[in-house]
Amino acid sequence: MVKMKMMWSPVGLAVAFLAGFAAHGMVPGQSVANAQAASRVFELRTYAAGEGKLDLLHARFRNHTLRIFQKHGMTNVIYLKPMDAPLSQNTMVYLLAHQSREAAKKSWDAFRADTEWATVARESGVGAVKVDSVFLEPTDYSPMK
Repeated sequence: MVKMKMMWSPVGLAVAFLAGFAAHGMVPGQSVANAQAASRVFELRTYAAGEGKLDLLHARFRNHTLRIFQKHGMTNVIYLKPMDAPLSQNTMVYLLAHQSREAAKKSWDAFRADTEWATVARESGVGAVKVDSVFLEPTDYSPMK
């Protein structure tokens, strides 16, 4: 388990870099740092699906979960899939933005209580998923805040 967490550090850095790069220049006349809320926190989540369930997990996110996250105040930043086996067989990584850790807790509580989500989760065929979650805050020199 320790090896897996250490391996995700480069993924987290890559996610932050790609998200900042993608956001660069989206607001004319302002730097990326000034164009974004200063109080956000990011949540890096890693899902390990059961054997043969990864495509179902991606479909659930594509067709339902992103919209339901937004409904509950979560900002979808980026969704990623490992390119190399064995992680490419069962792993999905994504990054959410929240106004604060407290806001994240409220959003997750509302999400889990959402009857639409319960139906989607039950009907998706994904089953149990192992989830690792890490909360991150931008450094003072980060282009994306």
